[in-house]
Amino acid sequence: MCGLVSVHSSGLPLTEYEPRLHAMLEAIAHRGPDGRGFHHVPGSVFQGHVRLAIIDPEHGQQPMLTRDGRFSIVFNGAIYNYVELRRSLEARGVRFSTSSDTEVLLQALVLDGTEAIAQLNGMYAFVFHDRETGRWIAARDPFGIKPLYMSRLGTELVFASEIKAILASGLRVPRLDPTALAQYAVFQFTLGRRTMYEGVDRIPPATWLEGRGSEVLREHRFWVPNQEIDIESEEQAAELVRSILSDTLRLQLRSDVPVGSSLSGGLDSSVVCSLAARELGAPLPAFHGRFDAGRSFDESPYAEALARSIGSELHVVTPTPADFVVAMPKIINLLDEPVAGPGSFPQFMVSRMAASEVKVMLGGQGGDEIFGGYARYLIAYLEQALKGAITGTQEEGRHIVTLENVVPQLRVLETYFPLMREFWSDGLFDSMNRRYFSLIDRSRGVLELLYPEIRAELDFEAVFDEYAAIFDDAPTPSYINKMLGFDMVTLLPALLQVEDRMSMGASLESRVPFL
Repeated sequence: MCGLVSVHSSGLPLTEYEPRLHAMLEAIAHRGPDGRGFHHVPGSVFQGHVRLAIIDPEHGQQPMLTRDGRFSIVFNGAIYNYVELRRSLEARGVRFSTSSDTEVLLQALVLDGTEAIAQLNGMYAFVFHDRETGRWIAARDPFGIKPLYMSRLGTELVFASEIKAILASGLRVPRLDPTALAQYAVFQFTLGRRTMYEGVDRIPPATWLEGRGSEVLREHRFWVPNQEIDIESEEQAAELVRSILSDTLRLQLRSDVPVGSSLSGGLDSSVVCSLAARELGAPLPAFHGRFDAGRSFDESPYAEALARSIGSELHVVTPTPADFVVAMPKIINLLDEPVAGPGSFPQFMVSRMAASEVKVMLGGQGGDEIFGGYARYLIAYLEQALKGAITGTQEEGRHIVTLENVVPQLRVLETYFPLMREFWSDGLFDSMNRRYFSLIDRSRGVLELLYPEIRAELDFEAVFDEYAAIFDDAPTPSYINKMLGFDMVTLLPALLQVEDRMSMGASLESRVPFL
């Protein structure tokens, strides 16, 4: 796990970028305390990298170049199937100098270009460069686990792992994007490429770009979530999940440094912790955060029970108000912009504790978006079932919504009466996209906090239109799958941004087996 900067020019000298590059890397030094490197091709590229050494700590330094110096790469993440890819490349005549996953990625891109990306099983953001042609490839993993930002600074195009690295160049004056602010007021995240900063774009998940010099020539989305249903029974689904997750952990437990697991006491992290111990044949150290504010805020008994059952040593941190006061300035600096959810502070405290024992931590992120773990899905689903029962119709093809499959789950909603009262007060049985928008709109009460002149700039109809384009784009008639699809490509990357910043802020690599 690392941090990268890559500056691309169409023939103009880049010598004045050297002090800027040092400042940009210093801004993200927390991402890579184990090493720092630079690569410069005059008039073409200036690359920098800070490294957290996980695989082949002695020989995986970056930027990494091929033997002839023609190709280079800066890479943040982990390629879990690098062993299998290496064997395949060796069979094609490639000779390796290290045992790192970075060199496997570099050689795969040399041979296959963008087609190599489809072979990758991992979390990654990288920039690959060919000094002979000036062409480059930049890419980000399917779910957006690892971050990558892009901005045009003068005549140069710049990529970086965090926004603060771009701002540290001194060439980008931070200005608020009003459209991004409107989106954040509604969703607690921004959509698509937008960040809160004008002129700073987020490379979307599952996307590669190809260019030459400072020009982007092609952009391609190489993966979309599959919404097809091909499971015939709950038993078959359970067995398939167990098989896939066990195989995933077989790959994600590959590391040349100690590995642990977060353990909240919830289903997702408990499943990961248990299966990881079974795969290893030995328990992993587990890390848990709790609040000392009554039983409603303390899930440690569940984490302790799971740790006992698999023989794991459980490390527990109990954050205090004083910890909050001390940590928040650092957390705000790490995040760069407002983010989704309230989890940044506890995640930072758990990550900091874990980093004192291990360098890699497994977690349960992604389970809610894959398996429908949010109560709001049930609220929306219930409305759809009532609509179908009253009108005698259903809009979902074979994904039929019935009261029969909703009723057994309704006890989950016992504590959600205020949300349901507000949700059903207006627009009942409206279109799917309008109803889900109403359910996730968080702007009520927020707008009063803004200056009137800022409020006047916010276009909420445009926010809805951009949202609806994403919601309706899911290739499924199923309401639940449309909700899951929207959250998977918008909310989940926003939560992963918090996961990345809080773990990297503690110089810890976070791996997410569900993804």
